[in-house]
Amino acid sequence: MSHTITQVGSSEFRHGDGGQMRAGVYRGKGRVVVEQVPIPEIDAAEVLFRVAACGICGTDIKKIHHGFIAPPQILGHELAGTVVKTGPGVTKFKTGDRVVSFHHIPCGACFYCEKKLFSQCAGYKKVGLTAGFDPNGGGFAEYVRAMPWIVERGMIALPADVSFEEATFVEPVNTCLKAVRKARVARDEAVLVIGQGPIGMLLMMLAKHEGATVYTSDPMAGRRAASVRFGAAESFDPARRGRGAAGCAQRDISPGSAVSRAAGRARATVCSQRPGAAARISCRGRGRRREGDSRQLQRFGR
Repeated sequence: MSHTITQVGSSEFRHGDGGQMRAGVYRGKGRVVVEQVPIPEIDAAEVLFRVAACGICGTDIKKIHHGFIAPPQILGHELAGTVVKTGPGVTKFKTGDRVVSFHHIPCGACFYCEKKLFSQCAGYKKVGLTAGFDPNGGGFAEYVRAMPWIVERGMIALPADVSFEEATFVEPVNTCLKAVRKARVARDEAVLVIGQGPIGMLLMMLAKHEGATVYTSDPMAGRRAASVRFGAAESFDPARRGRGAAGCAQRDISPGSAVSRAAGRARATVCSQRPGAAARISCRGRGRRREGDSRQLQRFGR
């Protein structure tokens, strides 16, 4: 879509009393319905932009499939688009600007932000993008309202050579980069990334970007092939031993096997599994071993 919608000017934007747009509205467990809903009104210091592309996060799927949130909701938080209206006081953006936007951001000044525990920041817990109903991203609609703190610190103008689709990766890449930096992955180290779905693939590529030699595992042959194609040194099939990916990397591996050699060389093991799964993260280096269960680590954020 980003290749055809490069700019939406005021002449193309019809708003006013009774203005309607299409949206995928979550209406209960397992149900998303395309409906006509009001185009959001904006206040001072806010921005309205037209969504050109929106990624589908695993957390969105989990919320919909299991009914973890109360309907109605308009989800979608990996989004980019074009500004169509600005409220009084907005100086950073104008109609026609191509932007990518986060849906929540830390304040940068509190105790938790100083400790880089951004997900514990009170400001981070407030969602600042909405297409209606309770604020929850809104990217599954045609238009989204960005609130003042998002406009000021959580919205970025896109360079001309970055497409809208590419821009939707800003949020997940940012999330994965925080994990790689928290694991202190460094040049000339070996890293094992368990799971090569979209997030696992990003973790692999970012660890490689940090200078590490990266090994991966995934039970799906297509994902293993893609992993090697995009930069993994080797990719292994944990299912050959009839065990899960985490078990393959952490224990009960026959001495001398390819996976054993990879796990033995790896200082950092990053587990990328389905949303909400329990995974173990193990880092080895300088004579010490650090382990944690993801359920204990989740308080530090994604």
